[in-house]
Amino acid sequence: MTKRYFYSLLILLLPVFGVAQNTPVTAANIPKDAQVDVSMVDAKSGKILPSEIVVFKSQANGTEFQGLTNDQGRFSLRLPIGAKYDIFILGFKDSTAYPLILDIPALSGTKFYNKPFTVDIEFEAPGSFVLDHCTFETGKADLTPEAFPVLDELVEYLKRKDDERIEIGGHTDNVGTAAKNLILSQDRANTVRAYLLMKGIAPDRVTAKGYGLTQPIAENTTAEGRAINRRTEVKTLD
Repeated sequence: MTKRYFYSLLILLLPVFGVAQNTPVTAANIPKDAQVDVSMVDAKSGKILPSEIVVFKSQANGTEFQGLTNDQGRFSLRLPIGAKYDIFILGFKDSTAYPLILDIPALSGTKFYNKPFTVDIEFEAPGSFVLDHCTFETGKADLTPEAFPVLDELVEYLKRKDDERIEIGGHTDNVGTAAKNLILSQDRANTVRAYLLMKGIAPDRVTAKGYGLTQPIAENTTAEGRAINRRTEVKTLD
């Protein structure tokens, strides 16, 4: 799993541990797992966050378990006991490592957890991300074959996050005039938007804006820097 760490505000409410109790069940019937109740809200506004994927990864063997928040920003799952779990929040093609290790200790005898662990997540998602490999023919707004897989992944992301509106931002390097770069960046953003709409994304969810060479994120003095500046960026809109 790709880990991406953000310095945005991440606040955690520690889980409440269930109480292990003796029970007359046989050793073969005692639960080998524990219920975990997850809730998720925006760290800044307190708004519930639906359609977010949260992954619990076992430190013992790397096994991953995931859940999808419902329209109340909640889900429940069961995790094997006797393990510690790292927590990740999936974004678009990457994941944010959440600053919590969920520890579900092993129990002896016929004891089991009869109360759920609770994980309350306050999360501020990144407001923008770059579409890596969304490339175009040189000096044109025609997509290259390498662009289609990442755009198809963006389509699937937008179908999952069906209440999210985005802006497609086109950016260029500083080769050529500012006026021509502005036109080229707008044409490229329009091309990406048209592709998303063709794949079934509603027109009112996607806007396109060209920024030309006005917002570089690397030096234009090297070929590597110019390649970084030639990018398509997705920005989430309120």
